[in-house]
Amino acid sequence: MTNTIIAFIDRFDTFGYVIIGVNILLLIFARQILKQVYHNPEKVLNFSRKVMIFRALNLLIMLAYGYFRFFQGDKGLETKSLGFNILAVLAIVYFAYLAMHLAHAFLVRQYGKEREIQGKKRYTSTYQTRLLSIFSSVFIGIIALLSIIRLLGFDSVLEAGGVIGIIGVFLALTSSIWAPDIFHGLIILNSDMFSEGDVIQFNDGEQIYGLVYKTKVFHTVILNIVNNHRIMIRNSKLRDFTVHNLSKFASAKGLRENLRFKIGYDVPADDVQDLFETVYELAKTDSSIEIEEQYELEYGVYDTGDHAVEWVFYYYTKEVEKLMLTRQRLLQLMLETSIEKGISLSTPFTHTAQTQIEKTNESIS
Repeated sequence: MTNTIIAFIDRFDTFGYVIIGVNILLLIFARQILKQVYHNPEKVLNFSRKVMIFRALNLLIMLAYGYFRFFQGDKGLETKSLGFNILAVLAIVYFAYLAMHLAHAFLVRQYGKEREIQGKKRYTSTYQTRLLSIFSSVFIGIIALLSIIRLLGFDSVLEAGGVIGIIGVFLALTSSIWAPDIFHGLIILNSDMFSEGDVIQFNDGEQIYGLVYKTKVFHTVILNIVNNHRIMIRNSKLRDFTVHNLSKFASAKGLRENLRFKIGYDVPADDVQDLFETVYELAKTDSSIEIEEQYELEYGVYDTGDHAVEWVFYYYTKEVEKLMLTRQRLLQLMLETSIEKGISLSTPFTHTAQTQIEKTNESIS
């Protein structure tokens, strides 16, 4: 038995030790590695299944190598059957894909920005990290491609050049699909107009308030803070929108928001002032309303319409992720206080012109 085990181990060469050792380490630390690849693994769909697939591929590579080394012998490795070639190509693609993700995670950790997103600190991509990631991915991809070409038996320069030429033609024909999103993604990161963790506002058929969750190579993932779901938008399309970055304030006071109310001409300005001041004082005592209470209340007449005066109520906030909740709570306070003070917030109808016409007709008759 001992002699059999020794003979079994002796069949390993340096390459075999590397293959088996690396795959054993990847199999053991699969969960930790994938946690580095995915920023929030608890939010990744079927994360446990991804870990199992990751480990299954490592196990498959070890079993395949063991089969062709120990059961087929050196002849099995030399003849390189179709099954062995398929497994070898899959292994190369697998390791290249893993290397690209690990390189990206390393570059983001080394050169990215540390930001707090939804209460958690994480490193976010920058123009430099994305550019370095693209270069590293291209480099790894070229090495993997050349390895596959050599593995499949295209040894001559002409054969290898033909395979690379076919791939180049395919990339050239499809460049209009993927290239614009890569370049627009780099422009977004380089401009620093908005980055991961910022709250933005744009119109895509409807007004959307979203938190920039992740800017990827081809698209940007945005978390809709109103409906609490994710939106995926192509980088080229996102740059066509007029994007308002609510997280970048023009002053130290924070974001200057406003609420507008149409109140009838019969309501004195002093009563409107009392209404706004009462609501503002109540808002200061409400912990769910995120306003910068150290600043004085600002309000004024926004427009004088045919039926009512449009008043505007200003407030400052720095908690832009809770913008909608703050707005809803302020509107609720305004409604409740206006009812208590007997001030209607509904737009009144004007009947003055119609009444004058009726009086004129009566005098004529």
